[in-house]
Amino acid sequence: MSGRAADQGEGTRAVRAGLPEAVKNEPTLPGPAFAAHFHLPGEVDGPYTYGRDTNPSWSLLERAIGELEAPGQDGVETLVFASGMAAVSAVLFSQLRAGDTVVLPSDGYQVLPLIRAQLEAYGIEVRTAPTGGDAQLDVLDGGRLLWIESPSNPGLDVCDIRRLVEAAHARGALVAVDNTLATPLGQRPLELGADFSVASGTKQLTGHGDVLLGYVTGREGEAMDAVRRWRKIVGAIAGPMEAWLAHRSIATLQMRVDRQNATALVLAEALRKRPEVTGLRYPGLPDDPSHKIASQQMRRYGCVVSFTLPTHTRADRFLDALRIVDDATSFGGVRSTAERRRRWGGDDVPEGFIRFSVGAEDPEDLVADVLRALEESAD
Repeated sequence: MSGRAADQGEGTRAVRAGLPEAVKNEPTLPGPAFAAHFHLPGEVDGPYTYGRDTNPSWSLLERAIGELEAPGQDGVETLVFASGMAAVSAVLFSQLRAGDTVVLPSDGYQVLPLIRAQLEAYGIEVRTAPTGGDAQLDVLDGGRLLWIESPSNPGLDVCDIRRLVEAAHARGALVAVDNTLATPLGQRPLELGADFSVASGTKQLTGHGDVLLGYVTGREGEAMDAVRRWRKIVGAIAGPMEAWLAHRSIATLQMRVDRQNATALVLAEALRKRPEVTGLRYPGLPDDPSHKIASQQMRRYGCVVSFTLPTHTRADRFLDALRIVDDATSFGGVRSTAERRRRWGGDDVPEGFIRFSVGAEDPEDLVADVLRALEESAD
């Protein structure tokens, strides 16, 4: 990426990220390249050979994400995957071998326990510790890979990424950061020293709830070569249409993120005044337990607010009473969603715990809907 582009504002960078050089009479963003194979006479060379290895639509998207995750940094590459979990799995299973030790967050994404079981089945030792208080520091010794999720999902705890990275590297461990909740506009893990930034592009990166996608950004070298090899072996590749839709959506990322983050703070401030709401978490609140460290390493605090209502039934009545908020899983879309997380059974949270993903609705309308639903759901 040119120095000039690296110096541009985030909105300008998002709008122009990954675009090819202008060609007269050609579209500014070429349409999806649907191809299983490419013309390949003679020797095997050139960028495009077979559809499981490379695709022009991936290439443009990978360049775009790299320009957001690591603007101005040389020697960084991005690989896109079929889903966020495909990206997560690619890092973990390409870097770890039988006898290795990995450190995972104990309060992370609800699929991590399944990942843990599979890692242990392959003879890999798994240690866990909470995100808050940098507790993973206590179990780093002898680790091969540290997996950080900050902010954590769904509890929204934050750890000192730079501190953990320095401690892990001093012990010879690699560090991967799940950057899904923050997005590249909220946090840049590679600038904080991490080896990998991993995310589900299904969430706020694409922002419309219509694409499954994942990616890994890391520094060129053996570690990323192994991730690329894993993608080739497993075949967990992004479809060209999904890649094109994702690239198209990145153009509005800064506008969406700024609107959603601002409204999330307004909603959190309204919820803190409600007596039935407990355990309210949003890193952007000045009195949130994570605010101090979040303000040092994040530029935006995310679109997710979490809180707890007194009972399972109260939470369900609240969700049923919402009119402009969908009861759905996932987060980061332009339409607000909320759900009672314990219905999945994988998160260690209270029965009435709500994960609320703030969309792009007018903040006045969204707050009014939430406050009305709280009133209507009261006993």
